[in-house]
Amino acid sequence: QVQLVESGGGLVQAGGSLRLSCAASGRTFNTYAMVGWFRQAPGKEREFVAAIRWTAGNTYYADSVKGRFTISRYNAKNTVYLQMNSLKPEDTAVYYCAADYLSSGADYSRQSEYDYWGQGTQVTVSS
Repeated sequence: QVQLVESGGGLVQAGGSLRLSCAASGRTFNTYAMVGWFRQAPGKEREFVAAIRWTAGNTYYADSVKGRFTISRYNAKNTVYLQMNSLKPEDTAVYYCAADYLSSGADYSRQSEYDYWGQGTQVTVSS
């Protein structure tokens, strides 16, 4: 049974930083795994934020976070991080971690490609 647990959310002022963590249990991320972060703001649809190919380390970002957010992994802990800098009020959302263990590498922004999801962590950025 795969479980993804997010942590690190909270309240921060605009311009501040937060680091989110996504720890996986039940199955180790493997060569073909893609781990992504998505977010859902109130009244909006869930959207892609960033993704990382587990072994190769290729990273992908939404245009809205490029240059401000960094996704990384720590193999030994089976954990993925999302470092968020220069936060803006529009970054306020529930952030979800998701995993696809047999990713082709091409559809990293598509939610339907991901088989496992965490429960989410709230990020609130005040102006």
